[in-house]
Amino acid sequence: MTAFIDAHHEAFGVVPICRVLTEHGCPIAPSTYYAARARGLSARAVRDELVLDEVCRVHQASRGGLYGARKIYHQLRREGVTVQGSPVARCTIERLMKTTGMQGVRRDRRVRTTIPDDTAARPADLVRRDFTATRPNELWVVDFTYVATFAGFVYVAFAIDVFSRMIVGWRAASSMKTDLPLDALDMALWHRGRAGHDVNGLVHHSDAGSQYTSIRYTDRLIEAGLHASIGTVGDCLLTGQSDRWGVAA
Repeated sequence: MTAFIDAHHEAFGVVPICRVLTEHGCPIAPSTYYAARARGLSARAVRDELVLDEVCRVHQASRGGLYGARKIYHQLRREGVTVQGSPVARCTIERLMKTTGMQGVRRDRRVRTTIPDDTAARPADLVRRDFTATRPNELWVVDFTYVATFAGFVYVAFAIDVFSRMIVGWRAASSMKTDLPLDALDMALWHRGRAGHDVNGLVHHSDAGSQYTSIRYTDRLIEAGLHASIGTVGDCLLTGQSDRWGVAA
């Protein structure tokens, strides 16, 4: 409130501003304002300014602002920086960065990869969460995930043979359009065809993402003689399954 009066007192005067603020539920007397001005900054405010100088220094030194509160905190500890004889707490750094709108680069932003197309026809679930197979080329599960990099997100699509736990097809791209999983499927078909394997009648299981229910992808499954199967969201999510199956994603 004191800062607001500071910003407008030259145009409207301290007394009129205090009267209007009081009428609108923010009571403050002119004497209170002048007393606050005379006191100056509190001890906490003074320390905050000193801490903020150090935070800004480390933040700018981290390649133009990569560091967030956690890394700035550890950097200050490595440097042995103290303010007014005390080390800087992480919560103080977080509070000051939030107040000033300062933030580092975040690599944990969640990306929604499964976006169903409610207008597309959806094949039946032929697997019903029974991810087992008695022979190669009986059941493939497909999915794609993302990897955060400094240049942006990279999307990676996989096709896994459930029997052998082998990644038979994969593809990486900077977007998650239909071409991404379609290229992974084509690689898997090429790989098995080159090895002389017959994939006719194979069950191809995916989630309900719009890429897998698109016309182009569906036509490719029919052309290859594969049976499409779509389960509920997360049924064939490769992330998390890779460790259990021993697959190096």
